[in-house]
Amino acid sequence: MDVDDEIADGQNYQTLTANACPPESRDERFNEIMDVDEDGLFKHSTTLTNKQRGNEVTVRPATLDSLSIHQLAAQGEVSQVAAHLSKDSSLLSKQDERGFTPLMWAAAFGEKAVVDFLLEKGADPKTIARERESALTLASSGGYVDIVESLLKHGVDINTYDWNGGTPLLYAVRGNHIKCVEALLARGADMTIESDSGYSPMALAVALGHKKICMFLLRSLPGTGSLTLTPQLAGGTPGTPTDIHPENI
Repeated sequence: MDVDDEIADGQNYQTLTANACPPESRDERFNEIMDVDEDGLFKHSTTLTNKQRGNEVTVRPATLDSLSIHQLAAQGEVSQVAAHLSKDSSLLSKQDERGFTPLMWAAAFGEKAVVDFLLEKGADPKTIARERESALTLASSGGYVDIVESLLKHGVDINTYDWNGGTPLLYAVRGNHIKCVEALLARGADMTIESDSGYSPMALAVALGHKKICMFLLRSLPGTGSLTLTPQLAGGTPGTPTDIHPENI
């Protein structure tokens, strides 16, 4: 990630999933799951289009009966998901063209009721998609701490590293999801794992100006030592951070 350019441009970076907090329409947050700048930390786009979601505007609107179990899971349609499984139980673990299961789509869009239902039915939370995305990665990047905690209780790999160069902790840090960061660290997430571009969770939090996460990580890391702060973190005039490297952490 070219963090200097990203912050110099007014911190116009995108989170890996559509933000779970602002009151956006569902269609707006359906636009992307992981979409990062060309030179970003995570260089993979997993866009779920309106057509895939069943929301494409056509002559005749899509009905729930016409949607796949993956689309239904992403939309939180528990009863419809249950109906599909009653007809074909193999759909529980079915992976789509990108390797995503219904559980992964539900986790990606914060559909806790669907996640709980699928886990109760025996869905495997450890399934890895084609580019090594996991349900935990997707939930962490979306800021869905309740789903993160549920998945952690099912023994998922907390430090799974995907082909975009990120772990669940790195995704949570980048999205500024402090509750997810806290939940992951409480379960032993590794703070020393770096992204492909060389950013540790601490370095990433500093570089992006995520003050609360930075201070939380500092308190969680014994023997931190000296830390090069951005002007924002030091309380000065916002500007481009300098000397943001893992060795400064």
